[in-house]
Amino acid sequence: MVHIALFHSVLGLRPAELLAAERLRGSGHEVVTPDLFGGEIASTLDEGFRLVDRIGWATVLTRARQALKGMPEEAVLAGVSMGTGVVSDLLPERPATGAVLLLHAVVDLPASARPGLRVQVHAAEPDDFASPERMGALHGSARKSGAALEVFRYPGAGHFYIDRDLPDHDPAAAELTWQRVLDFLR
Repeated sequence: MVHIALFHSVLGLRPAELLAAERLRGSGHEVVTPDLFGGEIASTLDEGFRLVDRIGWATVLTRARQALKGMPEEAVLAGVSMGTGVVSDLLPERPATGAVLLLHAVVDLPASARPGLRVQVHAAEPDDFASPERMGALHGSARKSGAALEVFRYPGAGHFYIDRDLPDHDPAAAELTWQRVLDFLR
């Protein structure tokens, strides 16, 4: 069993993250899905970015830290789109993190990421949040830190392809993603 903190997208804590957590729990894992927006949700990315601006990134991170209290230091940090930024900001504070899972977006790994840290990425291709420039920066930061990076791209899928409630949903890509995630967590 693995302990996992799953941080939601800029749209807020929605059924996509809750269903993902249930799927992970169904495989025997302990999962927390903190509500970083205090119950608020957005229906578009622009609305979500305005929500983050209004709530404040510091508040988002404070809520994420609260969710991690009591979790083992080796818990897996997972982020969906905006949640990958939360993972990146919290990782330096949690050097014993067991693994990192980045869904729908990529971020640079902090310089303090430990050698051998397992990092798995799942992103549509093309996707502005996982652009060639961002992917290159991630590969560079993984090389510098010695992280074990594994990247999966899903050609033709939309940005939020795991979210069955959005037009981006791609059932085949979503299923393949969850199979690969479950293998990663074994």
